[in-house]
Amino acid sequence: MSLDAREGARDSSPLGPGVLALIVGASGVGKDALIAGARSILADDSRFVFPERTITRPPHGSEKHIPISDAEFAKAAQDGQFALTWEAHGLSYAVPASIDEMIGRGQTVIVNSSRAITGAARQRYAQVHLVLIECPLAVRAERLAQRGREPAESVQARLMRKVSDFDPGEADVRIDNSGTLADGVAALVAALRSFPGGPKAQS
Repeated sequence: MSLDAREGARDSSPLGPGVLALIVGASGVGKDALIAGARSILADDSRFVFPERTITRPPHGSEKHIPISDAEFAKAAQDGQFALTWEAHGLSYAVPASIDEMIGRGQTVIVNSSRAITGAARQRYAQVHLVLIECPLAVRAERLAQRGREPAESVQARLMRKVSDFDPGEADVRIDNSGTLADGVAALVAALRSFPGGPKAQS
């Protein structure tokens, strides 16, 4: 399935000094659950921010996002409201342009992202760290079925999807999320606190 990573208009110099943490991985590895857990733990630490994505998909209890129509998405992209956009599974996704200000303030911005926009993100931001979430195919299939967000044929397509130009070795951190949710969340929070250029744990 083709994906298209696009950048919003900006100056040529990569933005900093904050960090953009891209949480990536195949459908069903548990990215939303880990991000929700990390958001809860870091809720009182303003140095970490979790902006909601805009997606051309109706609201669903399994994830937090801003629903939007295809026409509204195209207009918002044209107006420069998005920092990064991509397409996957017949949907359009976007990260708000407001993250530029957050990164400019030195915050760490955590985003559930596509593996396909890694290159575009690294061109736009000076400090990009990639967190790859992984788990076995059987676990992914069970999770996708349980969340009930997609029809069966879409679930199968998500399980089989590959990103041809993505090298897992590019990841700064790889987290095996086949264990407990608590273990996965703890690993993600530790990674976010450890990235060079980002905020450290409060003493």
